[in-house]
Amino acid sequence: MTQHAAQTHANTDAPGHSNTPKPAAQRKAEIDAALSRLAELHDATGPEAQSLAVAARVELQALWHADAGPATAPFVVQRFERLRGRIPLAPCRVAFLRSFTVELALPILRAQAFCGGIDVTPHVGEFNAYVQEIIDPASPVYQFKPDVAILAVQLRDVSPDLATRFADLSSESVDALVEDVSRAFTGWIDAFRANCAAHLIVHLMETPEPVQGVLDAQTNPSQSEAVGRINDRIKAACRAKRNVYALDIDALMSRYGRETMHDQRRWLMARMPLATGAVVALCRQWARFLHPITGKVCKALVCDLDNTLWGGVIGEDGMTGIRLSAEHPGAAFQELQRAILDLSARGIILAVCSKNNHDDAMEAIRSHPGMLLKPDHFAALRINWVDKASNLRDIAKELNIGVDALAFIDDNPVERAWVRENAPEVTVIELPTDPYLYARTLRDSLVFERLTLTAEDKERGRQYAENRVRSELQAQAGSLEEFYESLRQEVVIEHVTPMTLARVAQLTNKTNQFNLTTRRYTEEQIQSMSDSEDWRVYSIKVADRFGDNGLVGVAIAQFKGAVREIDSVLLTGRGTANLLTRTTAGLAAAFFVTSILLTINAKRTKATRSLPDQPAASDAEAAKKEGATGHGGGA
Repeated sequence: MTQHAAQTHANTDAPGHSNTPKPAAQRKAEIDAALSRLAELHDATGPEAQSLAVAARVELQALWHADAGPATAPFVVQRFERLRGRIPLAPCRVAFLRSFTVELALPILRAQAFCGGIDVTPHVGEFNAYVQEIIDPASPVYQFKPDVAILAVQLRDVSPDLATRFADLSSESVDALVEDVSRAFTGWIDAFRANCAAHLIVHLMETPEPVQGVLDAQTNPSQSEAVGRINDRIKAACRAKRNVYALDIDALMSRYGRETMHDQRRWLMARMPLATGAVVALCRQWARFLHPITGKVCKALVCDLDNTLWGGVIGEDGMTGIRLSAEHPGAAFQELQRAILDLSARGIILAVCSKNNHDDAMEAIRSHPGMLLKPDHFAALRINWVDKASNLRDIAKELNIGVDALAFIDDNPVERAWVRENAPEVTVIELPTDPYLYARTLRDSLVFERLTLTAEDKERGRQYAENRVRSELQAQAGSLEEFYESLRQEVVIEHVTPMTLARVAQLTNKTNQFNLTTRRYTEEQIQSMSDSEDWRVYSIKVADRFGDNGLVGVAIAQFKGAVREIDSVLLTGRGTANLLTRTTAGLAAAFFVTSILLTINAKRTKATRSLPDQPAASDAEAAKKEGATGHGGGA
């Protein structure tokens, strides 16, 4: 990989106050000055200290964005270490089970992770001893107690015959080797899960350059087909276990190019098969998994309009003047909209924040023939002349999520800088000057990575759009009771099932606002409780006349003799009225029921107000009160 390519793809989320890069030496001097001043302050929690810490973090991210690599990594890591306790960092213990040298990658991974708000503590297993370390329950890897383990091995180490001597193999020998390697990986995954509850990332096998050249594609079995069969079996083994994920090395090679990724000299001298730029790319790929695992993700994408979703200024150029089509020059903006729609399908909430005349902008969104995004795609709209930091805070409040759960795109570097300075919790995505790179930049953003996708995730955009209609109805209703009656809400409470397990575990880790205990559980822990005679785990689903809100709540109870102890009761802010919240929470935790259907009407809402009846605090406020550090909010 060229140095330019490595820098382009190193960290497209990183901020900068303009599109003209600041010299690295100047940036480093400013970072050190801010950290020195920070160390001198007597009040480590005051406004000046917070401002200096945020400024240092922003500059470190920009430095890494401009020059990601082994030369910059030590500086970035050392300065972030000085910021511990002053900025929110999610700790993550990462163990490597490997058949090649990864030590050279560790500073780069730590720098990449720090820039995303993740504090990685690495542990590297013995070289090529991954099998023994996996099967031995007392191995140093398990004693390290990792949050994440990465199984990084190569085909030439697992099966040298398939990698380098394929031309000598009979069809039967190929089938036998494919079976042997596939069974080995399945066994290692099973053994790891039996010994450890950590997340496991498994490298798939890289398809080698065919030893038979173009003949490989003409033969059966071919070398590439044999490796593909192994990878299919590895992926199936990963899917069969919770919190085990496959990392597609071939996809990485395809993007950056095999010749630029590999370094034969480094392999022979240091058993490191990758070139320097490729190490940066691999570390970024590892970080793609660490972000969703640690919760360093965004729930919503807030978009500017002019020169972002379309080319030009709607208030000046009009409907016929803005650039938005399948052809140049509007194709770049339509490609960005396609990327945004793909994020929506992944469960990302969409919103608009634009300085514009509301009617002009809405006409373009509704009626322009080049628009792929329509009003129904957006859960919140702020089209006015209020400053964007204030509008973003309002959007977070309306969506009932934390400000730190927002990502923001805007073509204007001045607006981006304003948001960073006045709403530093927001992830500001640094768009390049070339609109044709907008879509790629958005797709590269690590904060939108997901490792699971539930049915509720897929429907989230529609559900939030329906919530907008509910809010409008509530504003028109004569009373709260009239509003509740008009919703005609129904609630279904049932035991957790294999189909709802992932969503239940997801809610225990994401929901802060109405969460009586804020206890966090993995899928394995939820499954274990569900299998136990001493526990009951319930899911809570809500629907009303506007649509199905899906699974929005969880109740967990433990039975100690004749005592029923409520372990967890939580509900998201989506589609739940306050009295309904109180009622469903109490029922789910108290009774042995498989399914309860409640129809709530106005006559049943006249009850004494209690804690669940009170207006819920925002997620940001709840997280602050609870001392939470992750991205909070309703799902």
